[in-house]
This record gives sequence, structure tokens and C-alpha cells, in this order.
Amino acid sequence: MENKMYRIISLLLAFLLIYNPVFGCTGITLKSKDGGIIVARTVEWALSDAQHNKILIVPRNKKFKGQTPQGYNGKSWTGKYGFVTLTAYGQNYGPDGLNEEGLYVGVYYLPGFAKYSTFDPKKVANSMSVGDLMQWMLSSFKSVDEIISNLNSVIVVEVINKEFGGADLPFHFKIADPSGNSKIIEIVNNGEVKVYEPYLGVITNSPTYDWHITNQRNYLRLTSAPNPEMNFEPYNLKPIGGGSGLLGIPGDFTPPSRFTRAAAFTASCRPLENSTDAVLESFRILDNFNIPLGAHVPKEYIPNDISSATQITTSSDLKNKVFYFHTMWNRQIRKIDLKNIDFATIKEQIIDDDKAKTNNIKDVSPNK
Repeated sequence: MENKMYRIISLLLAFLLIYNPVFGCTGITLKSKDGGIIVARTVEWALSDAQHNKILIVPRNKKFKGQTPQGYNGKSWTGKYGFVTLTAYGQNYGPDGLNEEGLYVGVYYLPGFAKYSTFDPKKVANSMSVGDLMQWMLSSFKSVDEIISNLNSVIVVEVINKEFGGADLPFHFKIADPSGNSKIIEIVNNGEVKVYEPYLGVITNSPTYDWHITNQRNYLRLTSAPNPEMNFEPYNLKPIGGGSGLLGIPGDFTPPSRFTRAAAFTASCRPLENSTDAVLESFRILDNFNIPLGAHVPKEYIPNDISSATQITTSSDLKNKVFYFHTMWNRQIRKIDLKNIDFATIKEQIIDDDKAKTNNIKDVSPNK
């Protein structure tokens, strides 16, 4: 009986991983009148506590060694820039990162479509895992153009990382820099690298990015303007309430629906005076994409070590080089100001501000 139940649970988890991706992230970009560029996103992971709240500080001049199916014998490089990055299951990379030059690199799940190169031992000196690719970009470059110019110098190979929660790692990337330049990078068809211009700065998950752009043609009439009233004698019909221009916008949590909503909310965003204003607005918009745990996982299989499918939400101010975040354990917005870090001398370290795993609640009840 116990073995039978184990098989059932294993099959269910496999089903969830394949057909209902548990890494359902949503990314946006906002711009402010003072030239601020804000890149923000949610991070969803509904299998277990991936510890995305543990943030790694990486100094300059760190020596890296790429991972291949044979071990840590891939590409070697020394980092030119320090950076901060989310982690996952204790790994030294995670969904989001910002370096000291304001370069942003975000990782988003792309199951069923991402397909890295088959490992060739003859090309081991240029080979690395998808996690290494993120660290290589953050530590080696200060602009999007530099990354794109050097992408063909590395080979991303398939590496099974059992320490990453037992899940596959099919990712695509969003990169951005303080100039406003941004690209989407996808590795498909056994190593083919495709680069796309972001659509309104939006990114979610599968299918591939070109499919999402085509799908947007189904929503060309969405607008924040209210629908006009119409007269059908003897009835004069008016919109029931605000938001009628967005009537019909998809409201589920699938990647295509989230992509459409994120594009609509970005396109209709109010004017933003400065970077701080844009950061706060990014959190407001992304509140629409927080996914309750029960919406992703059947109740009888909900993990007992997490309180939300959205484990962390981040907002990176590329102009001012500040990394903001709040988590499922504490909704208070916190920040790491990279300008105040001496990346030449700081030691590599983890910042964990969620040790208590308790949301701060302020009592403002009157005394009398």
C-alpha cells in the first residue's frame, strides 16, 4: 500500500512538472521620467521552499569554473564585476541578479521548449551549465550589447543538477541595462540561440517568445478607456463599472494569460516621476500576479514548508543600482544598495532577512 501511494505521488508530481509548470514567473519593465529603468518580476515555485529569499553577494575577481556532465571542468573565467543574485536550494545562482554596473539578468522557466547543446568533450573549455551562463553574464559584462556580442563564445550544455529540488532546468533569459537596452535570450533546438526584442518589457514562460508575440494579436483592442454607451431602443446600455476596456482580458495563471495581462498593465501604467515611484508601481502591478499555493497544487499535495507559490518578488533599479524585494515570509519591501558595497573587498556572503519567517504586523489600535 505504501509503495502504491509513493508511485501515485511520484506520478502526480511528474504531471505537475510537465503539464502545470511550477516555476510560473512574470516579468515587467517600467520607465520613469527621470530616466529610471525598473526591471521587476515574481518568482513562483510550488514544489517546496527553494530559499529564494537567501541572497548571495558575489565580489569582483571571483574565479569561476563551468559545470558539465563530467563535473566542474568547463569554461574558466575571472569575474570583472561584483553582483547580487537570488539563490535556490543553496545553489550559487537563482532566478534574478543585478551587478554593480546596473546590468540585470533574469531567469524564467521554459519547459518543453528550452533545449541546450549536447555535451562535446572536445569543446569542454567553452562549455557551461545554464546556471553558469547567468553567473558568466553578471560577472563579465556591463551592457546588453556586450553580452550579445560574446554569446557565441560559450556553449550551454545540459547538466542534471539533482540539488535543484529534483526539477529540470529549462530556462530562458531577460537581460537589461541602465540605457534601457534589453533582450530575451532563448536556447532551443539542441543549442540554437535566439534573441528577441522584449514586447513592452514583458516575459513569462512557455511557449517560446515569438509565440507570445503572435498571441498578442488576439488582444489588439484592449484599452484602459471605458467602452462607450450604446443605444438599443428602448434600452440605453452603459458599462457596468470601471475597467470595461479590459473586458475579456484572460485572468488565469497560465503563461500566455499572464503575458497578456502584464503587457496590458505595463501599457496602461500611469506616468512615473522617478525611479522610486516606478519601483513602488512595479510592486503594485506584480501584486496582480501573486499566485496562491492552492491555485497551483491540489490541496492534498500542498507542501507544508511554503505559504505561497510566489516565493519572492523583486524590483531592480538599474539606474541607481538598487535591488528591492519582498517575500512570501515578509511582505515588507527591503533593498540592497549596490553603490554602498565595495565589491573589491567584500567577502562572498549570504543575506537572509527571513530567518523569523514571520510577516511584520503593526498594531495601530488606539489606547483609549
